[in-house]
Amino acid sequence: MVLPVYVYGSGVLKKEAAPVTKDYPALSQLIADMWDTLYNAGGVGLAAPQVGHIIRLVVIDASAFKDDDPAANGFKRVFINPEILEWSEEKSSFNEGCLSIPGIHEDVVRPKRVRIRYLDENFQTQDEWLEGVPARIAQHEYDHIEGILFTERLAPIRRKIIAGKLQNIARGKSGAGYKTKIV
Repeated sequence: MVLPVYVYGSGVLKKEAAPVTKDYPALSQLIADMWDTLYNAGGVGLAAPQVGHIIRLVVIDASAFKDDDPAANGFKRVFINPEILEWSEEKSSFNEGCLSIPGIHEDVVRPKRVRIRYLDENFQTQDEWLEGVPARIAQHEYDHIEGILFTERLAPIRRKIIAGKLQNIARGKSGAGYKTKIV
């Protein structure tokens, strides 16, 4: 089922998410709904707070970038309780967007590689280094479960330039081509 995506101005996006336990109600259904929502909105990553669940759950499908980055080819993961353990010192800039901030894309500097530990959808521990686009998406979605939006990573002058657009989104004028919600 496609869920509404909470957009800029929704308090749920600014809260630090709680860990997920195996007995979280209807977790498998929530994961399936998050995949449906992600694909319906044309995104590459989605964190549970973006659909109103303040838990540490993320889904990522980086396949849309497979022609630009070989690391993105076939990269589809469920991250439960992810922890970024290490970051590379080398950084790169990339033009990011966000389903919760429709219509705004800005260059964001992030580490090129990250080591992340998480539980997969079977609650099996995974520990891997991600690089390129998958690392970028994982960091963006990790920020969501920490209550951070990508616009907070911009230089103050860039935030000032897009302030009016952000206010329009918060007023319900997002123009997104998918279901959105503000709470």
